[in-house]
Amino acid sequence: MKSLEGKVALVTGASSKRGMGHAIALRFAREGADVVVVDKIAAPQSLFPGDEGWGGLDEIVTEVESLGKKALAVVADLSSSQEVDKTVAKILEKFGQIDILVHCAATRGPVATPVAELAESDWRTILDINLTGAFLVSKAVAKSMLNKGQGGKIVHIASLAGTRGVPGSGGYCASKWGVIGLVKTMAIELAPHNINVNAINPGAIITNLRDQAFAQMAKEQGISWEEARDRDWNKMMAGIPLGRLGTTDEIADLAFFLASDQSSYITGETVNISGGIG
Repeated sequence: MKSLEGKVALVTGASSKRGMGHAIALRFAREGADVVVVDKIAAPQSLFPGDEGWGGLDEIVTEVESLGKKALAVVADLSSSQEVDKTVAKILEKFGQIDILVHCAATRGPVATPVAELAESDWRTILDINLTGAFLVSKAVAKSMLNKGQGGKIVHIASLAGTRGVPGSGGYCASKWGVIGLVKTMAIELAPHNINVNAINPGAIITNLRDQAFAQMAKEQGISWEEARDRDWNKMMAGIPLGRLGTTDEIADLAFFLASDQSSYITGETVNISGGIG
């Protein structure tokens, strides 16, 4: 029997072609789980060459079903309590349970914008999506797990930016510090019910998260999108002991470990996956 056979996993923020949620959804399906993928945008554009025509959530459902597992796609704004509650109700109606939550949904917000110049509207958007969304989804899923009485696993994708200051990313840092605080508190509260709550702190990972930032850099510098991306990547790699960026598959490996019985005695932890950045 596969490690997650008989489990139902909810993966949020899953619609990006090169996103962590996509990789996690497929890894969980390979391990035997039925998978629900949720995002605010059904099929976001990827600026990576060759990604044209990406089908988003519907394509992921097809991929999961090709692995012999059931799947469900839901488009929802997870910063809205009403939409979160409707989403969880829809999942419970179809599957009857949620055994695993991996919450990846997040926004980067403006890049390289000092706090003194950060618009209040941008600050509120970042906090609404990254922190309030994490709270609302965790609350609704935790309630369903408590009602079922069979334990569960909750994993949040936080960030190294939730452990240190990053100039120009005040809103993002604040939101991810908040997510880590939420994780540590929920881990204590839910431990008596055999629900493990942990966070993953990715470092520099190849995803679509900075696509628009690269586009803006390219416009400002008069270079191609690929050149802007590669310049930024090279700067980041110079400070990584392992000398490379991480992959979404490596994030999926860690998420699987934290969602499996292999991590049954781990809760309230934040696990860095950063190529050696301390």
